[in-house]
Amino acid sequence: MAKAEQIEFPAANDPHFKMIDVGRKRPTRRRAVAVGSITMSAAAFERIKNGTLPKGDVLALAEAAGMMGAKKTPELIPMCHTLPMDQVTIHCALNDDDYSVSVYCQAAAYAKTGVEMEALAGVNIALLTIWDLTKGVDPHLCIGDIKLLIKTGGKSGVWINPDGIPDWLAEQIPSERILDGLKAGVLVMSDRASKGDYEDKSGAVLVDILKRAGAELSSYEVIPDDAKTIAENLRSICQTHQPDLLIASGGTGPGPRDITPEVLTKVCDRMLDGLGDYMRAESLHFTDTAWLSRMSAGMCGTTLVVAFPGSPKAVKECWDIIAPFIGDALSKIKKQGFAPLEKE
Repeated sequence: MAKAEQIEFPAANDPHFKMIDVGRKRPTRRRAVAVGSITMSAAAFERIKNGTLPKGDVLALAEAAGMMGAKKTPELIPMCHTLPMDQVTIHCALNDDDYSVSVYCQAAAYAKTGVEMEALAGVNIALLTIWDLTKGVDPHLCIGDIKLLIKTGGKSGVWINPDGIPDWLAEQIPSERILDGLKAGVLVMSDRASKGDYEDKSGAVLVDILKRAGAELSSYEVIPDDAKTIAENLRSICQTHQPDLLIASGGTGPGPRDITPEVLTKVCDRMLDGLGDYMRAESLHFTDTAWLSRMSAGMCGTTLVVAFPGSPKAVKECWDIIAPFIGDALSKIKKQGFAPLEKE
């Protein structure tokens, strides 16, 4: 029996609903912030500020209820996945100018899907709790302007509400230009692409990725899968351009012409085997045969050389794997005192 990603059933009708299968998605650090507000009379607002409402401290209970609501999101919304929440925080801001309370909910998880619904659920439950505790003194309440402000993590990276977000939040959003002020190069190993038999797509993908990350592109070359040619080009790029990061794409498979890891071992001053191990482990979320890939990394003078697979899809996946920490890693490497590669 062939392995099936999903069992097919001999039913006459297709299901009316379908929960999305996230089994092949890689877990990443997810975060979302949502906001909403509740408006009331001046008298009710003052009693919330002074803590004199009959049912007690409204804002304290709203915080607890909002956290509970966020954690119970999959019980309230049928198609939501059950996520291992790492953090939920509720923040209430009193607005004297219009007698309203703004409620912010932050949700975070290391998961395969986003936490925006959890953030929105937290806001809604917190606002309804304020309503419940305030309605005895002012039934004329209004909940509104509930929206998602930001979400981070996953393939989409950082999403910011196009209608704008508060300045204090914008200042805390991680920059996607993780290679600002750094130089990067691309070296593609492919017999056929180097001959012009087909267009090199992986290198083009990497060039676009690196530029969007803020890097200055110092070199981009396509060469055949030949040990001497690879070694000469690796050394030449690291000597001449001295990029902070050089991504070598291709030649990492188990085939007889896949020799990039062997060449890298000979050329580099020091191998960083842990990065290859990490990329293989994370790639198992995409394919069960990720262990066949021989991705690796090492230091060639002052340059961190990372060997990626050769397909555009794998290139994108591997970049997504290392992007969260590559900027910090390069910063730490600079402090280690590596000397520039000497010319032979």
